[in-house]
Amino acid sequence: MERKVFNLGDIVQMKKPHPCGSNEMEIIRMGMDIRIKCVGCKHSVLVPRAKFEKNFKKVLRSAEDPQGQA
Repeated sequence: MERKVFNLGDIVQMKKPHPCGSNEMEIIRMGMDIRIKCVGCKHSVLVPRAKFEKNFKKVLRSAEDPQGQA
């Protein structure tokens, strides 16, 4: 199975939406744990990398992409 690629600053889509209704999250810290911030309500959550990779769906906007398109 292909490993999912994501970087610091990317806006990613998760499988389940945040309780505020948004399923877009920004990656703000990476390591053994990954801190993501909800784009809708700005709430941040620290999740283990394994759980993040399981619930991660796709990258919506890459941090390196100047136009904001994936």
